[in-house]
Amino acid sequence: MSLGYAEKLSYIEDVGNVGMTEIHDPPHILQEKIERLTKMIRKSKHLVVFTGAGISTSCGIPDFRGPTGIWTLQRGGNALPEATLPFHRAMPSRTHMALVELERAGILKFVISQNIDGLHLRSGIPREKLSELHGNSFMEKCTSCGSEYFRDFEVESVGLKETPRRCSNGDCDVRLKDTVLDWEDALPFEEMNPAEVHCDRADVVLCLGTSLQITPACNLPLRCLRGGGKFVIVNLQKTPKDKKASLVIHGFVDKVIAGVMDLLNLRIRPFVRIDLLQTIFTQALSLDQRYVNWTLRIASAHDKRALVPFIKSIEVSFSDHTMKEAVLDKYPFQLKRRTVWKIEPFDVILKVNFSEGCGCACSRIKIPIDFHASKDDLTRDRDHVFEKLKSKAIKSSSCGQNSVIERKMLTSPKTEVVIRAVVTNVRWYDEITVKTSGAGSLSKCALKRRKEGKNEAEAARKLPKGQYRNGKI
Repeated sequence: MSLGYAEKLSYIEDVGNVGMTEIHDPPHILQEKIERLTKMIRKSKHLVVFTGAGISTSCGIPDFRGPTGIWTLQRGGNALPEATLPFHRAMPSRTHMALVELERAGILKFVISQNIDGLHLRSGIPREKLSELHGNSFMEKCTSCGSEYFRDFEVESVGLKETPRRCSNGDCDVRLKDTVLDWEDALPFEEMNPAEVHCDRADVVLCLGTSLQITPACNLPLRCLRGGGKFVIVNLQKTPKDKKASLVIHGFVDKVIAGVMDLLNLRIRPFVRIDLLQTIFTQALSLDQRYVNWTLRIASAHDKRALVPFIKSIEVSFSDHTMKEAVLDKYPFQLKRRTVWKIEPFDVILKVNFSEGCGCACSRIKIPIDFHASKDDLTRDRDHVFEKLKSKAIKSSSCGQNSVIERKMLTSPKTEVVIRAVVTNVRWYDEITVKTSGAGSLSKCALKRRKEGKNEAEAARKLPKGQYRNGKI
């Protein structure tokens, strides 16, 4: 059973009444503070950003302590918002994408995140410049060779448990594990160590959208003070660390960062989401060699047995109009046919209808079929394919473009496996406020932990003492 975002966060968030009330700086004060922050960033030699749930609220992902936060609603006996946008379709906010531009410009050196929504990676922050202290709902990891796998679906478990998939790195074949921490899990050294190193080196640590109450993560930004660095907080509520900050800005993170980017003359480029799928075409001659029995399957590029979350249904048609069309509306998306062996080459045309949360209705894929011809393996540079697709999507202001990344030809039975990249969303970040569709990106199991009676007060009692020394959450 897949665990929802709210449930996963309940494993790692702490409690406290600090900062329940929102505070908004007056417009003229806010502008002055934005200008001060911009000057600090412009002068910085080693900028580190520390992020919390507040940078993802504009993505449709609720926070915990805001007026409509999960714990605020629960404390008042109110129901959680119904999600109209699937969690796996959440797109990066203006702030996420601004951080990408700051990193590309050489200004931002490192990002430390307490979030498990995967949006920093999805936005384009390089993995080597990111510490995800509490894990990532979409990441699986091999504990043997260290390989990581960033999925388009939520991993089924939390607490560093084994998943149904195995490592595909060489001959490793070890069962993968999820990366989201449970209460008794120590902060992973490979995430904590670089975070500490960069905070020690930082001349500015900018904290965005975090209550700074989760131990030991909340103490990381303070490490810059030892070397004379400055510590800045942008949050709508008070935090326990406000008195130690050089600057505290009470305002919407997206608005503050948009102001900074404007003063730095840096443009926030559109976000283009690219998802992967694979088509598996298998053929075999009948015993009398008069017919070809063939199967076409559309599957996840991450795992043949996994759902393809961005596909709602597939309409199949043929260039040879004598063949019967079909609609595949249930997983697995699979079509079986029997065709005369001597038939002329034809095309299978797929109209891939996207699920809720995608930016357009569909994408069209053409698969050429020739039973008498042979094909070679093909491997294209993935980054180059992605950049071409992004460029086309931005230029046309639309999504649905697709391209082949890899083709493998297998024998016994004869099979063609093709991995395709598909543009499923494009989002722009201009002066107009970017709106999200849906009250919150919570998956179908988001209320499971609440139903079990494990509320935040009970969770707080589970926090181990001496958290920082012991490396516990």
